[in-house]
Amino acid sequence: MGNTGDVETSPKQKKKLGGIRSTLFIYVAMVFENIAFVGNAVSIFTYFYGYMNFSLTKSATMLTNYVGTSYILSLFGGFICDTYLSRYRSSILFGSIEVLGYAVLTVQAFVKELRPSPCKDVSPLLSYQCESADSGQVAFLYIGLYLVAIGAGGLKSAAPPLGADQFDEEDPEEAESLSVYFNWLLFSIVIGSIFGVTFLVWINTFQGWNWGFLVSTLAVLAAVLCLGSGKSFYRQQVPRGSPITRIVQVFVVAIKNRNLPVPETADGFHDVQQGSGNEILKKTDQFKFFDRAAIIRTTDSPDSDSKGPWRTCTVTQVEETKILVRMFPIIISTIFMNTCLAQLQTFSIQQSNTMDRQFLGFEVPGPSVTVIPFIFMIILIPIYDRICVPALRKLTGIPTGIRHLQRVGVGLVLSIASMSVSAYVEKRRKSVAIDNNLVDSPAPLPISFLWLGFQFAIFGMADMFTLVGLLEFFYAESSKGMKSLGTAITWCTVAFGYYLSSVVVNVVNNVSDGWLASNNLNRDELSKFFWLLAGLSVLNLGAYLICASWYKYKSVEMKQIEGDQSNVEMGTV
Repeated sequence: MGNTGDVETSPKQKKKLGGIRSTLFIYVAMVFENIAFVGNAVSIFTYFYGYMNFSLTKSATMLTNYVGTSYILSLFGGFICDTYLSRYRSSILFGSIEVLGYAVLTVQAFVKELRPSPCKDVSPLLSYQCESADSGQVAFLYIGLYLVAIGAGGLKSAAPPLGADQFDEEDPEEAESLSVYFNWLLFSIVIGSIFGVTFLVWINTFQGWNWGFLVSTLAVLAAVLCLGSGKSFYRQQVPRGSPITRIVQVFVVAIKNRNLPVPETADGFHDVQQGSGNEILKKTDQFKFFDRAAIIRTTDSPDSDSKGPWRTCTVTQVEETKILVRMFPIIISTIFMNTCLAQLQTFSIQQSNTMDRQFLGFEVPGPSVTVIPFIFMIILIPIYDRICVPALRKLTGIPTGIRHLQRVGVGLVLSIASMSVSAYVEKRRKSVAIDNNLVDSPAPLPISFLWLGFQFAIFGMADMFTLVGLLEFFYAESSKGMKSLGTAITWCTVAFGYYLSSVVVNVVNNVSDGWLASNNLNRDELSKFFWLLAGLSVLNLGAYLICASWYKYKSVEMKQIEGDQSNVEMGTV
């Protein structure tokens, strides 16, 4: 394992590799993978509830736990990418694991003995009569689900930074293309999601989950083959070693040196400038306690080879740790938005199942209503990238139009609006059930599912701002040695949001004396739950604004390249 994470090519070869051409393989792979992942994420709730015969609340909890685990496992994938394997090899490995997981689910769906008799058309009042899944059937389900979770999580931490690696941050032209890359990465994810929530959901609903899981298996297999096809075009990074180990070393050495006097000049700190092309993080004044890890002991000479990383750390290593510590409040304050997102993939889909889903003479499957935010995103992303960003760039002088954290803040505001609209629509839906005496009836209510389009559309816009903002922020702010881990942090905010959703649902049920305890939405108090989420989102926005105002962007020094400025200063919020 080398001591550098730079591309394994000469400068001449580097110009031939990478660039927009190589990212096309990433885009297409993301389309195929998200057909399977997103298509199942929005509809597998009905598989838990109607085919595996779990209760409404347990099905919602299982979904949020499964999706949350998929995202949090991106941390494991990021660790593997940065420490042991290249991002390309990690993408192939985790993609193959995801294929295996869908194959297991396909077998269960085809073999009747591996699942209980479906209970999807039974009245909520008679759901207790449904056959429960036995322990073996549940175990088989979990094996398939969490193989998918491992594979999808690892792929999310490996493939996006693999695409970003195709652009050199030290080259002004390629650095500008890097910002464009993240917008079009989201575009490709949205394209795959649209096919997933329409085509795949239609197969799951009308052709059977056995065929749906089979299509999912083939789609992810196509994604893996597509990633493999681009091997000769990629700039591939060499792992730099464990970023987690480097961070732990800073904590350990700083504690060891807690009683040493802090030097008044930079000469008292261990600042090693490595080979050409490596970034050198400049010393900052925040979190001065960690500076003690880089103190040169008086018993050591500045060039002593005896100093090991567990005895003295470099300034760059210390600043790498500070970056992660500075990111932590941002991570915490963006979690709750994804708790709101989880409701749109659980309770809002169940809302649609109680409504009139006829559209132009065609019955729309309940989970397919999630196509609405994706349609808005597929229209808005090109507009934002081609019109809004250039206009904002002229106004602000910032290459990305507005700063990453400002973009995230816009998304958080829109998520509050989405939850407020959700509460109003649910109140209207429930009043229709009461007025028509259909509270306990499995028949669809005389209210169109298109009413849900408002909350989905607003949240789609929120996701467009927040997800890309976080991806850009964590990738740009992470040091070269932890780019995959930085990308994984983005997905972890989604994971923690889904886990928090399970906690919030259970707490609300206990404290409110059963707002969401019924197996019948027409008797639940879902509108009150949405209003609660809107109120908590306002408080969360306030906390985020404080954290974003406090955050200091990293300052990077590079070796001078072809007459460019040697210092690259990242702006502030």
